Amino acid sequence: MALSVPIGEGAGGLGGRENMELVRAARAEAADEDEAVKALLRAHRELILSDRALLAELGLRLDAANIVDFGPEALSRAAAAHKRESSQRKRLEAVSRANFAAQTRTHASVIDLIEAIDLADLARRVDCVARLQFGLLTGVVALESPDAAPPGWHRLAPGQIDLLVGRGKLVRMGVIPTAVGLFGELGPIIGSVALVRLVMRPERREGVVAFAGVEKDAFAADMGSDLVSFLARVVERTAERWPL
Repeated sequence: MALSVPIGEGAGGLGGRENMELVRAARAEAADEDEAVKALLRAHRELILSDRALLAELGLRLDAANIVDFGPEALSRAAAAHKRESSQRKRLEAVSRANFAAQTRTHASVIDLIEAIDLADLARRVDCVARLQFGLLTGVVALESPDAAPPGWHRLAPGQIDLLVGRGKLVRMGVIPTAVGLFGELGPIIGSVALVRLVMRPERREGVVAFAGVEKDAFAADMGSDLVSFLARVVERTAERWPL
């Protein structure tokens, strides 16, 4: 029950104490009316139980034991809530499994890379890690050099890495047509790539490790680059064992 009481309307308005008494009286009257309605329903429950249309409007129904039960609408809401909760739980479980699988593949990849016996073997292992551990098309390593590159590595002209990755940038991912030449005969089927700059000591020779996928969305500019950057650092430190 809604009640509107004028309070302090100039000289003719009601005073504060009178207002409070009026409000309390109104609330007590409303409470009495509520109790009277409840008592009426208890005394004449057949008014509701015999009116199936009213039960339906209230979202209630009678079961076989003559007990008022939640109706289809209420059950539908409960089922929808359960479905949402189940879906969210399944998504969390899927993310957890994917994270665990990625950690396992990363660990295996690091072990595989650091066991390389020379630069040529390291290049071969980068390709194997890309294909076997992460389901990519290929992985290659390249070195900026005025002369020949190490066996298994692609040679890039001085300054070419800045053109591919971007001046001052460490990582670039997405559809990069200028990087297709890094992948030789596989170039025509490359969809997207991830390029990570390498800086190898002690001469600070610059190179790049490149991963390629067939799909155009295998790599995108807004993707996180933590994993490919980490693998590139492993390649970088491993390559420093041998003269370039």
